[in-house]
Parts: sequence; structure tokens; C-alpha cells
Amino acid sequence: MARIKIELPAQLPFRTMLPLRITDLNYGGHVGNDRILSLMHEARVQYLHHLGLREVHEGTGLIMADAAIEFKKELFYGDRLEVSVGAGEFTRVGFELFYLFEKGNGETRQPAVLAKTAMVCYDYTNQKIMALPAELRQKLTP
Repeated sequence: MARIKIELPAQLPFRTMLPLRITDLNYGGHVGNDRILSLMHEARVQYLHHLGLREVHEGTGLIMADAAIEFKKELFYGDRLEVSVGAGEFTRVGFELFYLFEKGNGETRQPAVLAKTAMVCYDYTNQKIMALPAELRQKLTP
């Protein structure tokens, strides 16, 4: 069986701490795979906000074209979760965002999830994909 293997860039410039809520757990007692996408969304919005950006601005925005998630370790309620985010793989109409979820603290952090999302620039007024604005690329480039 072929497995997803995500190659993270050498540098993920943004870091944030995300709490794991009791509602993030599934019947197995660990964070559900569906909740990882929600946590990725929260980290993405925080990353964009840090850069002075939003997912939607004046009729144009970003839409997710696809997502890939590689699970490394289980996450449980009470785990300290640090998420690093960075952009790369720029194209004419978008880019990829990379995510590293680590659990633990200090020197004992362990990778728990590697993920990436393909983000495409979208013109909501005309309902079509648009070119990646140079200003957006500049802000996302480390």
C-alpha cells in the first residue's frame, strides 16, 4: 500500500500553540482525523493574520484545492500542541502551505502530524481561479 510522505521545507516561519479540546477526541479517546483539518484551518488563519492577510478580502480569496495528512503519533486531550506553518511550491495561481504538529514541550517535542494544503487564489465576484497576486507571494515567501 502506497503511503503519503510529506517533505516539509527546511523553514516553517510561523509557530502557534493550539489547545486540544475535549470535543476534538473521537471514540478511540484520541484526536479524530477529521479534527486535524479543523486545527490546520485554525493554524492557517493565525498564520495569515500574523502576515496581515485574510483568507477572503474584497471579493478575492483563497480556497483549498486539496489536503494531505501524514499521522506520526496519537494526540490526546491535555497534550501540549505546537503547530508550525510555512508556504512554498508557488505556482501561477497558488501555493502550498505546510504544517508540522508537534506534541510535548521544550526539547522533548515529537512530530505528531505532517500536513500540507494546496491553496488556490479565487475571484469570488467572477467565480473563477485568478493569478497569485505578487504582494501575496511576497508576504508568504520566508
